[in-house]
Amino acid sequence: MSLTRRQVATAAAASLPLAFAAVGTARAGGHRHRTLHIAGDSTAAQKYADAAPETGWGMALPFLLREDRPVANHAVNGRSSKSFVDEGRLDAVLALLRPGDLLLVQFAHNDEKAEDPSRYTEPWTTYQDHLRLYVDGARARGARPVLATPVERRRFDAAGTAQPSHGEYPAAMRALAREEGVALLDVQALSLALWQRLGAEETKTYFNWTATEQDNTHFNPPGAIAVARLVVRELLRTRVLAHRDVRRLDQEIPGSWIDWPAPATA
Repeated sequence: MSLTRRQVATAAAASLPLAFAAVGTARAGGHRHRTLHIAGDSTAAQKYADAAPETGWGMALPFLLREDRPVANHAVNGRSSKSFVDEGRLDAVLALLRPGDLLLVQFAHNDEKAEDPSRYTEPWTTYQDHLRLYVDGARARGARPVLATPVERRRFDAAGTAQPSHGEYPAAMRALAREEGVALLDVQALSLALWQRLGAEETKTYFNWTATEQDNTHFNPPGAIAVARLVVRELLRTRVLAHRDVRRLDQEIPGSWIDWPAPATA
């Protein structure tokens, strides 16, 4: 197994729901690597062999960060900012945070589901209230919170114009980031612009379109890699990370580097 594969395997192990691996390991001499933790939904989450080729963008992030910036991907399919908290997942992540770590938070896809009270939040009230729990929790532990607006779905009108799908949620997150002085990664705006540049047909090669499925929400390896690049470029733009923290930003990353481990057994 190559070094790159080992790094991906480590990130995959770190993403198991509520069973996190120790990725912020110490160097010789006792210096601990600062870990980038992801709290989010299925668009970012680790996928397993039974879901391939579906790929969360968090699975591609380790290819773009140097070894001393390990990734712990705690994102879980189907979760909203509310249900992630209610299930105790935020508490589990906060217990792992150490001073200097980053907590990158991306939610909205499932917050939008008004028919499901266990997940639904209202953009300008309960959505912001729940996001504050992540912000305050990270800061209380000496970690840095980072908010990421939700990556856009593949949605085009009849004229071929990429359409936003997240309503007021991105605007509510932007406003909260300004109010709280939190770095904001505007993945929603950047991904919408990327889908527009690619067009309705080419974007199919970035989403989980297969012979049996036409999924306009989740990604395949090229799509996950493309979104991970957007995330890293925003981490640089907002000076959350420095250029010394990243790698391969302008290099081709083969989709074959993505691994889908076997599902965890009970």
